[in-house]
Amino acid sequence: MNKEAEKSAVSVTDEQLVDLYRSGDTQAFTTLISRYERELFHFLFRFTGRRGLAEDVFQEAFLQVHLSINTFDTSRKFKPWLFTIAANKARDQLRRKSQRPAAQLSARVDDSNDDGPEFVDLMEADLVLPDVQVEQEETQQLVREAVESLPDHLREILLLAYFHKLAYSEIAEALEIPLGTVKSRLHAAVASFAQQWKRHNAP
Repeated sequence: MNKEAEKSAVSVTDEQLVDLYRSGDTQAFTTLISRYERELFHFLFRFTGRRGLAEDVFQEAFLQVHLSINTFDTSRKFKPWLFTIAANKARDQLRRKSQRPAAQLSARVDDSNDDGPEFVDLMEADLVLPDVQVEQEETQQLVREAVESLPDHLREILLLAYFHKLAYSEIAEALEIPLGTVKSRLHAAVASFAQQWKRHNAP
């Protein structure tokens, strides 16, 4: 990219960056990596539960993007395609290592800020949970325990929907499941949370 292009990089879409990279602009690929460096790494870290593994998968995912760049349809959104590749790479790694994913919902959103919000705080702001007042600090640990006890496929849906703000259609594309399955899993996640909450707060 020339200097003028660099100045306006923020206005260039992901899909336009893909086209630029295809035409030989290597800086465009660097810009794509920079745009998703934090977001994708956080997703992978919470999905795999291991920082080192998340770093490896992040590199594998962008290597696959590089190798498959000519197959990407730029009439579609780049982000779901990237997350599809990353989620598949993460599952492959976890299967090979026989490790159970462990979403770190109590991790800080910004690792450099010990006083910053945790993932569960962000999720609480968007997810309407039945009959639960999560504003009180004393309830937050119970919230974390309840959410972390969800099955992996339900926690995965919550990560994508409430932290990474993907639309239902984008989640369906990223996880390669029907739109109806996305909706049913989100409903199941909320119902499962409610059951866990009652169990934790049983008199």
